[in-house]
Amino acid sequence: MSEERFGEFVAVRRDGGEGAGHVAELVLDRPKAMNAVSTEMARSIAGACAALGADRDVRVVVLTSTHERAFCVGADLKERNSFTDADLVRQRPLARAAYTGVLELPVPTIAAVHGFALGGGFELALSCDLIVADRTAVVGLPEVSVGVIPGGGGTQLLPRRVGAARAAELIFSARRLQADEARELGLVDELVEEGRDRAEALALAARIGAHSPVGLRAAKRALRLGHGLDLRAGLEVEDAAWRSVAFSGDRAEGVAAFNEKRKPQWPGE
Repeated sequence: MSEERFGEFVAVRRDGGEGAGHVAELVLDRPKAMNAVSTEMARSIAGACAALGADRDVRVVVLTSTHERAFCVGADLKERNSFTDADLVRQRPLARAAYTGVLELPVPTIAAVHGFALGGGFELALSCDLIVADRTAVVGLPEVSVGVIPGGGGTQLLPRRVGAARAAELIFSARRLQADEARELGLVDELVEEGRDRAEALALAARIGAHSPVGLRAAKRALRLGHGLDLRAGLEVEDAAWRSVAFSGDRAEGVAAFNEKRKPQWPGE
Protein backbone atom coordinates (compact mmCIF):
# COMPACT_ATOMS: atom_id res chain seq x y z
CA MET A 1 0.00 0.00 0.00
CA SER A 2 1.45 3.37 -1.01
CA GLU A 3 0.26 6.73 0.28
CA GLU A 4 0.69 10.27 -0.97
CA ARG A 5 -0.32 13.17 1.26
CA PHE A 6 -2.06 16.31 0.04
CA GLY A 7 -1.67 18.66 2.96
CA GLU A 8 -2.46 17.53 6.47
CA PHE A 9 -5.98 16.24 5.95
CA VAL A 10 -6.15 14.36 2.63
CA ALA A 11 -4.32 11.30 1.34
CA VAL A 12 -4.34 9.18 -1.79
CA ARG A 13 -3.66 5.48 -1.24
CA ARG A 14 -2.88 2.90 -3.87
CA ASP A 15 -2.89 -0.87 -3.45
CA GLY A 16 -0.61 -2.62 -5.88
CA GLY A 17 -2.33 -5.97 -5.37
CA GLU A 18 -3.82 -7.88 -8.29
CA GLY A 19 -7.32 -6.68 -9.11
CA ALA A 20 -6.92 -3.45 -7.17
CA GLY A 21 -3.84 -1.98 -8.80
CA HIS A 22 -5.84 0.57 -10.77
CA VAL A 23 -7.99 1.68 -7.81
CA ALA A 24 -7.08 4.86 -5.94
CA GLU A 25 -8.48 5.66 -2.52
CA LEU A 26 -9.10 9.34 -1.83
CA VAL A 27 -9.01 9.53 1.97
CA LEU A 28 -10.60 12.24 4.11
CA ASP A 29 -8.31 12.32 7.12
CA ARG A 30 -9.24 15.05 9.57
CA PRO A 31 -10.52 12.87 12.42
CA LYS A 32 -10.32 15.50 15.16
CA ALA A 33 -13.00 17.51 13.32
CA MET A 34 -15.03 14.58 11.91
CA ASN A 35 -13.65 15.59 8.50
CA ALA A 36 -15.27 19.03 8.55
CA VAL A 37 -14.10 20.73 5.37
CA SER A 38 -11.90 23.69 6.22
CA THR A 39 -10.30 26.00 3.67
CA GLU A 40 -7.08 24.01 3.87
CA MET A 41 -8.88 20.70 3.49
CA ALA A 42 -10.88 21.97 0.49
CA ARG A 43 -7.64 23.03 -1.19
CA SER A 44 -6.18 19.59 -0.54
CA ILE A 45 -9.22 17.74 -1.94
CA ALA A 46 -9.02 19.81 -5.12
CA GLY A 47 -5.29 19.15 -5.42
CA ALA A 48 -5.70 15.42 -4.92
CA CYS A 49 -8.48 15.29 -7.54
CA ALA A 50 -6.34 17.17 -10.05
CA ALA A 51 -3.55 14.64 -9.56
CA LEU A 52 -5.91 11.67 -9.83
CA GLY A 53 -7.58 13.02 -12.94
CA ALA A 54 -4.23 13.37 -14.68
CA ASP A 55 -3.07 9.85 -13.75
CA ARG A 56 -3.88 7.58 -16.68
CA ASP A 57 -3.17 4.51 -14.55
CA VAL A 58 -6.18 5.24 -12.31
CA ARG A 59 -9.39 3.55 -13.42
CA VAL A 60 -11.58 3.98 -10.31
CA VAL A 61 -11.50 6.30 -7.29
CA VAL A 62 -13.04 5.40 -3.91
CA LEU A 63 -13.74 8.25 -1.48
CA THR A 64 -13.29 7.11 2.13
CA SER A 65 -12.97 8.45 5.68
CA THR A 66 -10.61 7.62 8.56
CA HIS A 67 -13.11 8.71 11.22
CA GLU A 68 -14.95 5.84 12.88
CA ARG A 69 -18.26 7.69 13.29
CA ALA A 70 -18.35 10.04 10.32
CA PHE A 71 -17.75 10.20 6.62
CA CYS A 72 -17.80 14.01 6.66
CA VAL A 73 -19.94 16.46 8.63
CA GLY A 74 -19.75 19.21 6.01
CA ALA A 75 -18.26 22.68 6.10
CA ASP A 76 -16.11 23.69 9.04
CA LEU A 77 -18.59 26.00 10.80
CA LYS A 78 -16.13 26.80 13.57
CA GLU A 79 -13.81 28.26 10.96
CA ARG A 80 -16.71 29.97 9.22
CA ASN A 81 -17.78 31.59 12.50
CA SER A 82 -14.59 33.65 12.46
CA PHE A 83 -14.99 34.76 8.84
CA THR A 84 -15.70 38.25 7.67
CA ASP A 85 -17.83 38.62 4.56
CA ALA A 86 -14.62 39.16 2.60
CA ASP A 87 -13.17 35.91 4.00
CA LEU A 88 -16.26 34.01 2.88
CA VAL A 89 -16.01 35.47 -0.62
CA ARG A 90 -12.36 34.47 -0.84
CA GLN A 91 -13.06 30.95 0.37
CA ARG A 92 -15.90 30.24 -2.03
CA PRO A 93 -13.80 29.37 -5.12
CA LEU A 94 -11.67 27.02 -3.02
CA ALA A 95 -14.73 25.26 -1.62
CA ARG A 96 -16.26 24.91 -5.07
CA ALA A 97 -13.02 23.50 -6.43
CA ALA A 98 -13.14 20.67 -3.88
CA TYR A 99 -16.65 19.55 -4.84
CA THR A 100 -16.20 20.01 -8.57
CA GLY A 101 -12.87 18.24 -8.29
CA VAL A 102 -14.65 15.09 -7.16
CA LEU A 103 -17.55 15.61 -9.55
CA GLU A 104 -15.34 16.06 -12.60
CA LEU A 105 -13.01 13.12 -12.05
CA PRO A 106 -12.95 11.40 -15.45
CA VAL A 107 -13.11 7.87 -14.02
CA PRO A 108 -15.85 6.06 -12.08
CA THR A 109 -16.05 7.17 -8.45
CA ILE A 110 -17.55 5.46 -5.40
CA ALA A 111 -18.20 6.99 -1.98
CA ALA A 112 -17.85 4.67 1.02
CA VAL A 113 -20.13 6.19 3.67
CA HIS A 114 -20.55 5.39 7.34
CA GLY A 115 -21.79 7.52 10.19
CA PHE A 116 -22.57 11.15 9.51
CA ALA A 117 -22.55 12.41 5.92
CA LEU A 118 -24.18 15.79 6.27
CA GLY A 119 -24.27 19.00 4.27
CA GLY A 120 -21.05 19.32 2.30
CA GLY A 121 -20.10 15.83 3.42
CA PHE A 122 -23.12 14.35 1.71
CA GLU A 123 -22.47 16.59 -1.29
CA LEU A 124 -19.02 15.02 -1.64
CA ALA A 125 -20.74 11.63 -1.73
CA LEU A 126 -23.36 12.88 -4.19
CA SER A 127 -20.51 14.05 -6.43
CA CYS A 128 -19.51 10.40 -6.84
CA ASP A 129 -21.12 8.07 -9.36
CA LEU A 130 -22.10 5.50 -6.72
CA ILE A 131 -22.59 5.55 -2.96
CA VAL A 132 -22.03 2.47 -0.79
CA ALA A 133 -23.23 3.03 2.78
CA ASP A 134 -23.22 0.91 5.89
CA ARG A 135 -26.08 0.71 8.39
CA THR A 136 -24.65 3.43 10.62
CA ALA A 137 -24.97 6.04 7.87
CA VAL A 138 -26.94 9.21 8.55
CA VAL A 139 -27.26 11.50 5.53
CA GLY A 140 -28.87 14.84 4.80
CA LEU A 141 -28.57 18.39 3.56
CA PRO A 142 -29.36 20.57 6.62
CA GLU A 143 -27.96 23.85 5.28
CA VAL A 144 -31.19 25.88 5.49
CA SER A 145 -31.20 25.22 9.25
CA VAL A 146 -28.07 27.37 9.57
CA GLY A 147 -29.12 30.05 7.11
CA VAL A 148 -27.50 28.94 3.87
CA ILE A 149 -28.27 26.48 1.06
CA PRO A 150 -26.48 23.38 -0.17
CA GLY A 151 -23.63 25.00 -2.07
CA GLY A 152 -21.49 22.03 -3.03
CA GLY A 153 -23.82 20.79 -5.74
CA GLY A 154 -26.62 19.48 -3.53
CA THR A 155 -29.50 21.43 -5.09
CA GLN A 156 -28.50 20.05 -8.50
CA LEU A 157 -27.25 16.55 -7.70
CA LEU A 158 -29.95 15.43 -5.27
CA PRO A 159 -32.91 15.98 -7.65
CA ARG A 160 -31.01 14.05 -10.31
CA ARG A 161 -31.03 11.11 -7.92
CA VAL A 162 -34.46 11.29 -6.31
CA GLY A 163 -36.57 13.72 -8.36
CA ALA A 164 -37.41 17.37 -7.87
CA ALA A 165 -40.21 17.06 -5.32
CA ARG A 166 -38.40 14.59 -3.08
CA ALA A 167 -35.23 16.72 -3.20
CA ALA A 168 -37.24 19.81 -2.31
CA GLU A 169 -38.76 18.09 0.71
CA LEU A 170 -35.38 16.90 1.95
CA ILE A 171 -33.63 20.23 1.43
CA PHE A 172 -36.45 22.41 2.78
CA SER A 173 -36.99 20.23 5.86
CA ALA A 174 -33.24 19.86 6.52
CA ARG A 175 -33.97 16.43 7.94
CA ARG A 176 -31.48 13.64 8.46
CA LEU A 177 -32.16 10.18 7.07
CA GLN A 178 -31.11 6.90 8.60
CA ALA A 179 -29.49 4.33 6.34
CA ASP A 180 -32.59 2.26 5.57
CA GLU A 181 -34.68 5.23 4.45
CA ALA A 182 -31.75 6.66 2.51
CA ARG A 183 -31.47 3.39 0.57
CA GLU A 184 -35.23 3.18 0.06
CA LEU A 185 -35.38 6.69 -1.41
CA GLY A 186 -32.28 6.26 -3.56
CA LEU A 187 -29.95 8.59 -1.68
CA VAL A 188 -27.48 5.72 -1.47
CA ASP A 189 -27.07 2.89 -3.95
CA GLU A 190 -25.93 -0.06 -1.86
CA LEU A 191 -26.49 -0.73 1.84
CA VAL A 192 -24.03 -3.05 3.57
CA GLU A 193 -23.44 -4.31 7.08
CA GLU A 194 -21.91 -2.02 9.69
CA GLY A 195 -18.20 -1.48 9.14
CA ARG A 196 -18.25 -2.92 5.61
CA ASP A 197 -18.67 0.24 3.54
CA ARG A 198 -14.99 0.71 2.70
CA ALA A 199 -14.30 -2.96 2.00
CA GLU A 200 -17.38 -3.36 -0.19
CA ALA A 201 -16.69 -0.13 -2.08
CA LEU A 202 -13.10 -1.18 -2.74
CA ALA A 203 -14.26 -4.63 -3.88
CA LEU A 204 -16.72 -3.03 -6.28
CA ALA A 205 -13.99 -0.68 -7.50
CA ALA A 206 -11.67 -3.62 -8.16
CA ARG A 207 -14.35 -5.30 -10.27
CA ILE A 208 -14.91 -2.10 -12.22
CA GLY A 209 -11.18 -1.48 -12.54
CA ALA A 210 -10.68 -4.80 -14.33
CA HIS A 211 -12.39 -3.32 -17.39
CA SER A 212 -11.07 -1.16 -20.19
CA PRO A 213 -9.76 2.21 -18.95
CA VAL A 214 -10.63 3.77 -22.28
CA GLY A 215 -14.12 2.30 -22.13
CA LEU A 216 -14.69 3.37 -18.52
CA ARG A 217 -13.72 6.99 -19.15
CA ALA A 218 -15.82 7.18 -22.30
CA ALA A 219 -18.83 5.58 -20.64
CA LYS A 220 -18.63 8.06 -17.76
CA ARG A 221 -18.32 10.95 -20.19
CA ALA A 222 -21.41 9.80 -22.09
CA LEU A 223 -23.41 9.32 -18.88
CA ARG A 224 -22.49 12.74 -17.49
CA LEU A 225 -22.76 14.80 -20.68
CA GLY A 226 -25.94 13.10 -21.86
CA HIS A 227 -27.86 13.45 -18.61
CA GLY A 228 -30.69 15.94 -18.90
CA LEU A 229 -30.53 16.21 -22.67
CA ASP A 230 -33.40 15.17 -24.88
CA LEU A 231 -33.05 11.66 -26.31
CA ARG A 232 -31.82 12.73 -29.73
CA ALA A 233 -29.12 14.97 -28.29
CA GLY A 234 -28.17 12.32 -25.74
CA LEU A 235 -27.70 9.75 -28.47
CA GLU A 236 -25.35 12.15 -30.26
CA VAL A 237 -23.29 12.40 -27.06
CA GLU A 238 -23.24 8.62 -26.88
CA ASP A 239 -22.19 8.31 -30.52
CA ALA A 240 -19.29 10.71 -29.99
CA ALA A 241 -18.15 8.67 -26.98
CA TRP A 242 -18.47 5.46 -29.00
CA ARG A 243 -16.35 6.88 -31.79
CA SER A 244 -13.66 7.79 -29.26
CA VAL A 245 -13.27 4.13 -28.29
CA ALA A 246 -14.22 2.24 -31.46
CA PHE A 247 -10.76 2.46 -33.00
CA SER A 248 -8.77 2.27 -29.77
CA GLY A 249 -6.22 -0.32 -28.74
CA ASP A 250 -8.51 -1.30 -25.88
CA ARG A 251 -11.32 -2.14 -28.30
CA ALA A 252 -9.00 -4.29 -30.41
CA GLU A 253 -7.63 -6.06 -27.33
CA GLY A 254 -11.09 -6.60 -25.85
CA VAL A 255 -12.41 -8.27 -28.98
CA ALA A 256 -9.27 -10.37 -29.38
CA ALA A 257 -9.32 -11.50 -25.75
CA PHE A 258 -12.98 -12.45 -25.99
CA ASN A 259 -12.39 -14.59 -29.05
CA GLU A 260 -9.24 -16.14 -27.61
CA LYS A 261 -10.99 -16.83 -24.29
CA ARG A 262 -8.37 -15.03 -22.20
CA LYS A 263 -8.16 -12.10 -19.81
CA PRO A 264 -7.65 -8.77 -21.64
CA GLN A 265 -4.35 -6.94 -21.24
CA TRP A 266 -5.60 -3.40 -21.72
CA PRO A 267 -3.18 -1.01 -23.45
CA GLY A 268 -5.18 1.89 -22.07
CA GLU A 269 -5.26 3.80 -25.34
